Order: sequence, then C-alpha cells, then structure tokens
Amino acid sequence: MIWGQLGRLIINPNMQVEMTARNNRLSTVDIDDSIGHSPSPEAEQDRKMAIHDLLEFNSFSLSNGIAGPYHLNLSSIDSRLIFDVRGADEKPFAIGLSLSPFRRIVKDYFQICDSYNMAVKGSNPQQIEAIDMARRALHNDGSSLLQERLHGKAEMDFDTARRLFTLVCALLWRTA
Repeated sequence: MIWGQLGRLIINPNMQVEMTARNNRLSTVDIDDSIGHSPSPEAEQDRKMAIHDLLEFNSFSLSNGIAGPYHLNLSSIDSRLIFDVRGADEKPFAIGLSLSPFRRIVKDYFQICDSYNMAVKGSNPQQIEAIDMARRALHNDGSSLLQERLHGKAEMDFDTARRLFTLVCALLWRTA
C-alpha cells in the first residue's frame, strides 16, 4: 500500500496477488498415525521430508471458495482416502476419494522403491539411475492421478501434488 499525494490510500494491485498466494496454501499437514503398522525408517524419512517440503512451499486451494491457509489431516477410512481440510474459518470440509484408482500405482511404486533400495546396496550407477527414473515416473503418474481426482474440489500445483502423493503412499503403506 502507498499513500497518494492527497493522503488517499492507493492499493498496490500486486498486494492482492501476494495475499492470495499466502492464503492459498497448506499451513499444517497431519497423517492419521493410528492406522496400520509403523513404516520402515526410509518410508518414515520420506514422510517427514514430504511434510517439511510441503509446508515450505505449496500451492493449494479449495474450489468451493473456503479461504486458506488450510489445515490438512490425511486419513484412510473404509477404502477411501480422506482429505479433512479446514480453512481459515476452521470449518471442516472433507474430500473423500476412492482408493481403487491408486492401488495399482501405489503397489508398483512400493515395489520399485524396494528395488531401488536394494540396488543402492550393490548395483552399478547405471542400474540405480534406471530404477530411479522408473520410480520418479511412477511417482509423477501418481501425482497426476491425485490432481485429476481432486479436480473441481481442490487445486494445486504439480510439486504440491508430488509431495501429497508421497504422503498418500506413506498412509497406504501403513494400511497395506
């Protein structure tokens, strides 16, 4: 904001964009830890890094007009992925997605992650790189699927979808 010559308040048009960007984001993310068994140390580290990276930079907004910043609790109930989102007004808004479309890609992702972890212990760099490229491709596919399934309910950029897909995998690993 700046003051005009006559003492009138002039709104900087970029300020609205900055406020919107600051509000269209996740400010807290929790995963329901009460389900399933504990993940492997690698999976737990991935989950912690994904939450940290997600909170550092993300772009997320609900399509229904509820203003952010948002609090997200991610859980799984009766073969449904539940996004319990609360906006700045703290009113809950739940988005339920069927887990069926995610099962194959998550299963393949877990298998390739296992292959990657084994390859790191004894394969040559070219094999590790090939497996890692396949792992990233599956992760991208899962991220795109998540964006697609949330379209019309919540909007996010691809990096946010990637980090959320990591958390979905962490949640599903617990229930597998």
